[in-house]
Amino acid sequence: MIKVRVSEARRELSEHINRVAFGNERIVLTRHGKGVVALVSVEDAEYLEQLERREDAEDMAILSERLKDTDPSDYIPHAEIEAEIYGDADPRPR
Repeated sequence: MIKVRVSEARRELSEHINRVAFGNERIVLTRHGKGVVALVSVEDAEYLEQLERREDAEDMAILSERLKDTDPSDYIPHAEIEAEIYGDADPRPR
C-alpha cells in the first residue's frame, strides 16, 4: 500500500486514480503522517462490501440461534430500555 500526502494527491489526482484503477494499487492519503482515507478500486470496495454482508449474515445466524433458547418473558422492550437510559426526554434526533 502506497502512502501519499493529501496535498500531493490534489496535484496528481488523475495519476493516482489511474494507479488504483489500472495498476491494482491501493493508496492511503495522509495528513500530518496519519492515514485519513484510502483510494481503492471499485472491485476492492465491492469485495469489502460483500465481506461485510457475509459477516452481518453470520452474526444474525448466531443471534437467531441464541434467541431460540431464550425465554420470551426475559425480553425487555426497546422502548423500556430507551426510557431507562434517556428518561422522558429522548435527546436523540429521530
